[in-house]
Amino acid sequence: MSKTIYTIAAGVAVATLSVVSANAETWDMPMAYSATNFHSATGAEFAECVTLGTGGNLTIQTHPGGSLYAGAEIKRAIQTGQVNIGERLLSGHQNENALFGFDSVPFLATSFEQSEKLWDVAKGPLSELLTEQNLHLLYSVPWPGQGLYFDREVNTLADADGLKFRAYNAASGRMAELAGMLPVQIEAAEISQAFATGVAQGMVSSGSTGYDRKVWESLSHYYGVDAWMPRNYVMVNLDAWNGLDEATKNVINGCSALAEYAGDWRSIQYTEFTVNELAKNGMTTGPASPELQAELQAIGETMTTEWLEAAGEKGQMIVDAYKAAQ
Repeated sequence: MSKTIYTIAAGVAVATLSVVSANAETWDMPMAYSATNFHSATGAEFAECVTLGTGGNLTIQTHPGGSLYAGAEIKRAIQTGQVNIGERLLSGHQNENALFGFDSVPFLATSFEQSEKLWDVAKGPLSELLTEQNLHLLYSVPWPGQGLYFDREVNTLADADGLKFRAYNAASGRMAELAGMLPVQIEAAEISQAFATGVAQGMVSSGSTGYDRKVWESLSHYYGVDAWMPRNYVMVNLDAWNGLDEATKNVINGCSALAEYAGDWRSIQYTEFTVNELAKNGMTTGPASPELQAELQAIGETMTTEWLEAAGEKGQMIVDAYKAAQ
């Protein structure tokens, strides 16, 4: 469905632009997740939309799976102009600025509807922060709710004491610490190897990541807890953005809006499918036990307090505005 929307939109857009000019550009777009991941698929369609919509005056070439830059390197590469565009999980940079972690405050927004309301109030402050860092935000798509993966049955946190836990941002690392586990920083492209070699024994992530990386080859249990719904962001170097003509910007903005819509739709549809696939491939799936859920809620309260202290007035404004919109 989304493919058809992109094609029609691009066909309309290309009619408004001139034929390919002599100074046509190609932008490389690094992405951290595998080509089969729904974020990468959405990004590929966005790139095609821009390429077609500009009549080839701006060609965007995606590089999924961390093949051009590792996930942690992508934001810096865009800022410094090593590439003009890319996708990044900004909560991975929460240690740089607490606002980047607004979407990973435990149990603040645990449904797609809540995630959208939180995004509506956080978009302005986040965009301002990115502008200060020579970045222009194009679109953002949420991951499904984050669940817990383990290589064993875990009914209380005592069952996971000392377990090596994959961390991908400050929130996942802090959760591991508070739960008595050992956080290990591992990018998405390295997940399969990390679990296969025992570098990690558990993680908090979506069903999508588990399905993409075939974690059933090493892990046995998945517990749906909807801890938070982090977002991926597609950003462009601000200098490169300012150097574009208005017609090209209009095409990119149109393709960005379509990408956000298609990505949201995919994330919703993908949630049930991926968890079912985990079960089909032998994993035990289901909700966390009441005891484990209560322990996680207590950890969430501690982490929320810590985040609000770190994020200051802007963070409090985001939370207050979000709660007022409920």
